[in-house]
Amino acid sequence: MLVYPSSIDLSSHTLHYLTGQLRARQCEIGTRWRRLPVGRQALLALAHLRCGDTYAQLAAGFRIGVATACRYIREAVDVLAALAPTLAEAMKTMRTKAFVILDGTLLPIDRIAADTPYYSGKHKPPFGRLLWASPALPGSTHDLTTAARTHGIIDALFDADVKCWADKAYQGADRPVRVLFRGRRLKRWKRQHNSTHARIRCLGEQAMATLKGWRLLRTLRCSTNRITDIVKAIVALHHAST
Repeated sequence: MLVYPSSIDLSSHTLHYLTGQLRARQCEIGTRWRRLPVGRQALLALAHLRCGDTYAQLAAGFRIGVATACRYIREAVDVLAALAPTLAEAMKTMRTKAFVILDGTLLPIDRIAADTPYYSGKHKPPFGRLLWASPALPGSTHDLTTAARTHGIIDALFDADVKCWADKAYQGADRPVRVLFRGRRLKRWKRQHNSTHARIRCLGEQAMATLKGWRLLRTLRCSTNRITDIVKAIVALHHAST
């Protein structure tokens, strides 16, 4: 196998942050020796998350076994996922904002045969600052209002009295989620409302673009029970770098 040097479009601050978190974890569990020093392990994990490099590619590039690469990446993801904000913590930040935008996205995965419930035939990749990401739900959960209620988002927004904008998929969420008026023959004031609503909501697409900038999420190859931790890890890195 040929090996060549590559680059990762992340700052050194992100690498130092993950290195520090991994070092603290390894001191906590009493790790004495590893095939890779902690800084190289952090680089390995970032290459996987940001570039979507496979375990085999990373194992060859870092001159370690595939199982070792998998184990190092899993450890880094678990450490970062534990640092991701909870919904309650995110609500504290949301209370300081003029408004927030609620949206969902589908993450393609190549394990369809094994994880059929997580497949959806619909896929429209969207493009603010990412404040919080919910646990993953099967792609067949098309009713986003149901998904939002499942995670307690609607009740949390109501209790925090936070203004929230969302698209038509959240019809029926009631207060505090504001959605578009539906129908073809709308009154003028309703059309104006929809135009203003769309201009506000498009700002939230930048947060989705933030997620899709981590190329691993463009085609996941992991088990579906790892999706939530991977997304949380990426959110933690996003917060650390902003």
